[in-house]
Amino acid sequence: MQKVFEINPLIFAGMEQKEKPEIRDLKPGDIQAFFQSRGEKKYRSDQVLEWLWKKGAVSFGEMTNLPLPVRELLQQAFTINAARMEITQTSRDGTVKIGFRLADNLLVEGVLIPSGSRATACISSQAGCPLGCVFCATGIYGYRRNLTAGEIFDQVVALNELSVLQRKKPLSNVVLMGMGEPLLNYENVMQAIYRLTSETGLGISPHRITLSTVGISDRIKQMGDDRVKINLAVSLHTANKLKRDAIVPVNKSNPLSSLSSAVKYFYDKTKTRITFEYILLKDFNDGISDAKELAAFCRIVPCKINLIEYNPAGKDRFRKSSAESMNHFKEFLESKNLIVNIRKSRGADIDAACGQLANKSKNR
Repeated sequence: MQKVFEINPLIFAGMEQKEKPEIRDLKPGDIQAFFQSRGEKKYRSDQVLEWLWKKGAVSFGEMTNLPLPVRELLQQAFTINAARMEITQTSRDGTVKIGFRLADNLLVEGVLIPSGSRATACISSQAGCPLGCVFCATGIYGYRRNLTAGEIFDQVVALNELSVLQRKKPLSNVVLMGMGEPLLNYENVMQAIYRLTSETGLGISPHRITLSTVGISDRIKQMGDDRVKINLAVSLHTANKLKRDAIVPVNKSNPLSSLSSAVKYFYDKTKTRITFEYILLKDFNDGISDAKELAAFCRIVPCKINLIEYNPAGKDRFRKSSAESMNHFKEFLESKNLIVNIRKSRGADIDAACGQLANKSKNR
C-alpha cells in the first residue's frame, strides 16, 4: 500500500506545554520537521523511523547510532507507548497466550500458535470489542478503545521474538483474529499493516497476513478500493438471517445481502480468495440444513471454509459440536465441491479463547 505523508511543520509549536505525543502516531514528515526546527539534520528522522518500524525499538535509549544529545532530545519531546508482555500462559499443545499491558493499564491479548514448522501470531486490534457476539468472551469484556498502529505492531514484534526464542524460527503468518473488530479501527489497522509489510518496516509478505472481520460491509468495500493485498477472512458462523441476528448483532445493520455484495466487490477488485470462518455450535448451526445454507452463500466467490471447533468462553449457552456432526457437516460441503478445513481448538487448558485472559484480569 502506498502512503502519502504531508509535512506539518507547525505541529510542534508550544509542544513543551502539552502532553508528550506518541512518536509513532506522527507522520515521517512531521518527525523530519521536528529535527529541522531543533537544528538537527533531516536524515535523523530516517534513523528514528528505522529504529521504530524496522527494529521495533520501544525506547529511545535503544537508538544507539544516534548521539546521546539527540536521544535525550527525543526523550524530552516524545514518548513511545509500547504494548509490553506481562502475562504468559503456555498450553500442553504449545500454544502460548500473552497478555499485553498498554500504557493506560488496559490488557489486550495475543497468541503464538505453533503448527509443525509454522508459527502464527494472532493479534488484537481493539481493547475489547463493541459488537457483542454472544459466543465470544471479548464481547463479555466490553469495549475500551481502538489500539494504535504502534500497539498492533508491538504484538507482532513480541510474538516474533518469542517464536525465535522458543522455536528458533520467525513467524510464518500473522492473523488479526484477536480482541476487537479490525475494520472498526480501519486507519490504525491499515497503518500497522503498512509498517508490517513495507520494506522500511518488517517486510512481511502481505500474503502471510489475514484480517478477520465479522462483516463490516462498507469497510470491506474500502479494502477493495484501497487494493489491500492481505487475505480476508469473514466470520460468518451461519448463513441463516435469523440465526445470525441472534448470535452476531451487527448482522442487523450489515445483513447477509450487503455482506455478500461487499465480499464480491472485494474479490473483483483484488482477486484474492476469501476464507469463510464458521464456528460449529452444538444443535444450533451444525445441521445439514445449515450446511446447505452455507454452501449456497459460499457460491458467490472463490473461497475456502474453515470449520472451527468451539472453545467455550465460560458462562454461555453454547457447546462445541460432536466430532460426528463436524465430519458430516464437512462431508456435505465437500460434496458441493467446496474446500473445507476443520480447525481444532488450541490451548483448551489455558485462557486461549479470545477475551478469556482479559476478562480474568479485569475480574481480579
